[in-house]
Amino acid sequence: MSRPADIIDGGRLRGTPRTDRGAARRQLLMELISGGSGAALAVFMWGHMFFVASILLGTRGFDWIAYGMEKVYIAQPTVVAIFALFLIHAAAAARKIPAQLRERRRFTSLAKSLNKSHRAYLDSTVEPLPHHVESWLWIWQVRTGLIILVLGSFHLVLMALDIFTGLFGERVGIEAITSMDRTAAGLVWAYAVLLVCVEFHAGVGLFRLAVKWGIGSRISRARLWKAEKILFWFFLGLGALVLIVLAGLIPPPLAFLLGGGS
Repeated sequence: MSRPADIIDGGRLRGTPRTDRGAARRQLLMELISGGSGAALAVFMWGHMFFVASILLGTRGFDWIAYGMEKVYIAQPTVVAIFALFLIHAAAAARKIPAQLRERRRFTSLAKSLNKSHRAYLDSTVEPLPHHVESWLWIWQVRTGLIILVLGSFHLVLMALDIFTGLFGERVGIEAITSMDRTAAGLVWAYAVLLVCVEFHAGVGLFRLAVKWGIGSRISRARLWKAEKILFWFFLGLGALVLIVLAGLIPPPLAFLLGGGS
C-alpha cells in the first residue's frame, strides 16, 4: 500500500515526473490567490453596498459618510488596494478561461448541453444540486467575470478620479449630487448590469469556495446553496433600490431620519 508521502511525491507514484510537484504547488498557490482574493472582494462588495445604500438617507447622509471616510484617509488607500486586488484576482482566475478559439467553441458547446441539463433538472427533484448545475454555474461565473472586468475597471477608475481629483464635482471626493447626476444621465444601465453580475459572481464564487475547501463541512450543499440564494436576492434587491434612488426615479425613502427630504 502506498504511503501518503508516495502520493505527494510524484517521483514515486506510477512514474510521474518529480517536476510535477513544482507544477502542483504553483497551481495550489494560484488557487489560494484566486480564492482568497475573490473572497476578500466579495466581502468588500457587501460592505460597499451598505456604504452606497446611505443614499437612502438622502444626499446629506451619503455625503456625511463619504466625507468622513475621506477625511480620516480610509477611502483613498481602500480604492487603491481594491483596484490592485481586483487585478490580481482577474489575473489568477483568467488561467481557467479558454484562450484559443477551439477551446472557446468547446466551452460554448458544453454550456449549451449543460443548459439543457439544467432545464431538465428544474423539472425533477432527484438531487438538491446535481454536479452538472455546479458546472453550469461555473460557466456563468466566467461570463459574468468578463463583464465585471470591463465595467468594474471603469467604475474603479471613475471612483479614483472622484477621490483624488476635483474633475467632476465641486470638491475633491465622492459627492452624492455627482453620483446621482451621472447615474441619471445613463450610467444606471451599466451599473444595473454590473450589479447583477457582481452579486451572481460573488455569491456563486463563495459557494464554490465553501464546497472546494470543505468550509463548513457539516453543512450540506443544499443549505449552502440556499444561503447563497438568500444573500444574492437580498443584495440584488438592496442594490436595485439604491440604483433607483441614484437615478432620481424615487426620492430617498429614509431621508426623514436626518430631518430632510433629500
